[in-house]
Amino acid sequence: MKALIVDDEPAIVDLLWHHLEKEGMHCLKAFEGETALHLARTEQPDLLVLDLMLPGIDGLEICRLLRRERGTARMAIIMLTARTEEVDRVVGLEMGADDYVIKPFSPRELMARVKAVLRRGRELPAETIRRVGALEVDEARYRVRVAGRIVKLTVKEFDLLCALMQARGRVLNREQILEMVWRYANVEEIESRTVDVHIRRLREKLGEESRRIVTVKGVGYRFETEG
Repeated sequence: MKALIVDDEPAIVDLLWHHLEKEGMHCLKAFEGETALHLARTEQPDLLVLDLMLPGIDGLEICRLLRRERGTARMAIIMLTARTEEVDRVVGLEMGADDYVIKPFSPRELMARVKAVLRRGRELPAETIRRVGALEVDEARYRVRVAGRIVKLTVKEFDLLCALMQARGRVLNREQILEMVWRYANVEEIESRTVDVHIRRLREKLGEESRRIVTVKGVGYRFETEG
């Protein structure tokens, strides 16, 4: 497997390089945004460990751009930063990061998160095409149709829809959704509202099939398969 390490601190890059190489990964490195974006696009690594604050293009913008492009949309991304403000953590997850680690960090903790993110990425769904009413979701091709019409979703909107459908009618609370879709367990109130915002956007895009995403007041959301 291949990893791209991006940080403007050489000592951090060397530390990550050492631990990732020990796990058998081939590592690439970059110290500023433009090079990082170029390597991510051309090399398409399995894992991107990405610092938030970088010279040139910052980590948030890199994450946003990679999630929009077909070849890199499913790349595992762990965001790394010394900034501890809640808003930065939320924005990083909004942009599509799979996990978020704050400096200073324990190499053991980081490697555990790396393994968890990569393991989730290797788990292929047993059923790749799901059809309910006029809604068709092709998980392998990352494509959604409503009544035959292609619906363009962001990465997180697509993952959110899949999580709700895979629950098969069970109610998912906001904390469960954040864990499943954003891969982040230490949820706080502002992050819980992130789920509500994405639900609203998803409903707007699904049109007539938006009725299947049902709000269970005081609990969370479920996907309705009947009717």
